[in-house]
Amino acid sequence: MRYDPATEKSPLPFSPFKSCTVPRPIGWLSSVSPDGVENLAPYSQWQNLTFDPPMVMFSANQYPDGRRKDTVLNAEQTGWFVWNMATWDLREAVNISAMALPADESEFDRCGVTKAYAELAPVPLVAESPVHFECRYLSTHRMTGDSNVGTIDIVFAKVERIHIDDNALTPDGRLDIPRIKPIARMGYFDYTVVTDTFEMQVPEAGEAAAYGLAGQPT
Repeated sequence: MRYDPATEKSPLPFSPFKSCTVPRPIGWLSSVSPDGVENLAPYSQWQNLTFDPPMVMFSANQYPDGRRKDTVLNAEQTGWFVWNMATWDLREAVNISAMALPADESEFDRCGVTKAYAELAPVPLVAESPVHFECRYLSTHRMTGDSNVGTIDIVFAKVERIHIDDNALTPDGRLDIPRIKPIARMGYFDYTVVTDTFEMQVPEAGEAAAYGLAGQPT
């Protein structure tokens, strides 16, 4: 089977595109509007860009009527947002926060999570999440799609402060991923959870490469 997505509809009953690049980390992002309305929403197109300095990005599709997502507007207007690690224990709250609520209504009021606040800016965060990034907004790159919902805002930010729950660490100082159980987005309505990990080291990799793979500046 093959097809050209620019000119042909998928021959499958469900489009496979978003089920191919998987699993995708979830950008569970909290922000606040200039008027003080607090927002929490998950984005499945989220990624780190580099580690020296740590920078991240997320991509937000517009609504079908052309409105831009609140998280994008809040980041642009206030200069900050927070990434909260989405975990198995928080999966229902993550799903509830995906609801399309009016701009003046906060997802925090629906999710049943404990609200805390960032240290560098008055942005809310999910206290139950084991890891948080305080992200300072850098820029937005807009890409026009074939429809309103296909048009995206790509937001770039620098991670200015990282919070890690000490209980989420192993005795040797690593994130205990099997214990934390981060969840990730698949395609369709499917998610997955990380419960097993394995290690592979690049053969004959030098010290500089090892530092790079570990996320440390050389």
